[in-house]
Amino acid sequence: MVLPLLKLGTLALKTLSKPFASRLKQQAVRHPRFRQLIVNMAQMQRRIYGHATDVEIRPLNEEKAVQAAVDLIGELFVFSVAGILLIFEVQRSSRSEARKEELRKQELANEIHKWLVQDLFVKILQEENIKDFVNAVRQKNESLAEEVELLKQRIQELEQIARGRGLTGILKFRQDNTEIGKAEKTA
Repeated sequence: MVLPLLKLGTLALKTLSKPFASRLKQQAVRHPRFRQLIVNMAQMQRRIYGHATDVEIRPLNEEKAVQAAVDLIGELFVFSVAGILLIFEVQRSSRSEARKEELRKQELANEIHKWLVQDLFVKILQEENIKDFVNAVRQKNESLAEEVELLKQRIQELEQIARGRGLTGILKFRQDNTEIGKAEKTA
């Protein structure tokens, strides 16, 4: 919405500068010193062109010199207004692009930050899961070690009992245990 209005304003300003240029032409023709300066410049220009082309060129009459200079001044005024407007438009456009680029950079930085935070969160979760797994394995190893120790103690107890009773004591012990097992099953 702003861009078409700005371009329309630029066009209107160029159009409005044309009456100022014609007014400037009228004032230049009336001012005596300016008029004499213009005539001298036009005559000098004619002489330079004449020397460059090696052609005999007659000096301009005063009215033609003034008219050529005034037309040049008018065109220079309109051209300078258009140039200033062009510079303004380019600066405005570059500022707009700079803002857009800054927003793109900010969005990219936000996306990178978000990605890094997510990646860090995943790594933390993985580390916690690994720690939990290691702790679970450690606890299982400890419980298995305790069971092994308990079984070693029972084996030692059985060996001591077996030594004390001899070979018949072991067989009798096994029979007693099987009878106890059968009684527990029936109960």
